[in-house]
Amino acid sequence: MMSSFPPSSAARGAGSASLSRLLALRWLSIAGQIAAIAATMMMLRVDLPLAPIALAIAGQAVFNALSYARLARAANVSNAELLAQLLGDVAALTLIVYFAGGSSNPMVTLYLPLIAIAAAILPARLAAIVAAASIGGYSMLFALNSHLHVHDTELAIRVHLIGMWLTFVFSALIISWFVARMTAALRGRDAALAAAREAALRNERVVALGNLAAGAAHELGTPLATMAVLAGEFARHDSLPADAREDARLLASQVQECKRIITLLAARAGSSRAEAAQAVTLDAWLEALTARWQAQRPLAKPRVDLQGERPGPRIVPDATLDQALLNLFNNAADVSPAEVEISARWSRNVLELEVQDRGPGIPDDIARRLGHETVTTRADGHGIGLVLAFAAIERSGGTLAYAVRDGGGTCARVGLPLDPLLAS
Repeated sequence: MMSSFPPSSAARGAGSASLSRLLALRWLSIAGQIAAIAATMMMLRVDLPLAPIALAIAGQAVFNALSYARLARAANVSNAELLAQLLGDVAALTLIVYFAGGSSNPMVTLYLPLIAIAAAILPARLAAIVAAASIGGYSMLFALNSHLHVHDTELAIRVHLIGMWLTFVFSALIISWFVARMTAALRGRDAALAAAREAALRNERVVALGNLAAGAAHELGTPLATMAVLAGEFARHDSLPADAREDARLLASQVQECKRIITLLAARAGSSRAEAAQAVTLDAWLEALTARWQAQRPLAKPRVDLQGERPGPRIVPDATLDQALLNLFNNAADVSPAEVEISARWSRNVLELEVQDRGPGIPDDIARRLGHETVTTRADGHGIGLVLAFAAIERSGGTLAYAVRDGGGTCARVGLPLDPLLAS
């Protein structure tokens, strides 16, 4: 008396998923009712009132087909509708059992799966209505009993016992299947909620770090300007050795790079992605990014390999994505400045980028926490850059994973879908 194999309800609400299972169980129940009625008539050779029984079964089938059409159009299903579905099953079961022997028919056991399902998918007060209706229907079968005239009493008892066993097995399978599916759905929902909570906490941490970075950038303006003036004066001082003046010029260029980064951050703060960046081909963006990084890290000697059609697809890169990749480059250069390899391959839809180093690697206990906590393997590090890198790449729909590099070291792999970044 329960319940097509409706369309997948993965993207639907809990009510739609529950109705989907009810409809599937009802088709199974209808098949079982037909088999039980046919077996009773053949084995006991009794004349059942087939007209009302067939009408009740046909009514269930029509009701199930209409419910299937309703489910295909519905965004969600209310608890009231689920209650109506279960009460319809209770009414159909009561009607069929009345004409097939009354309370002595083993099919009365099928009230129990209906009560169990109601308790699993409905609020307590609505589940109580289904329980009360089932108790009322069973009680009515005692008072209004349609007796069957069986000539072979011994055979009737044997068939009754077999029927009790079959209905018990059927009820046990239905309850265990339905509850198992409900439990799996609840576990999936709990896992999704936990992931959402973790993402929200991570985003809050990223926002806090961003606010701190904005404040630091504002405060760094004055000391950087002083350092730029002093470095320029040292570079022009004739009394200093040539190598000292060269170091002063390098220092001045690095200070200017710092000022450029701070100015850029201030200009982009509060701007949308479309306002903050211009469309550029993917290959030009990667070349400019690696060149900018090499200007910041003049002592690093990376091997850069960019593979893909040129010109690449036109994208509007996010500023946070630039910073995320620069953080990966810097992490590699910190542990092995002379042995950094940056390789990128792209198609029209995806960018795959690897940053490899020959450092000591990442311990397993730290690798499991990367991107979730501020962890670092360096004594002077804080792990903030990697948290921001994970957040920026995930926000762009991509993935970042670390693996052990063959021959020693670490390989950071970035997979980035290009569709969200494509210029309109």
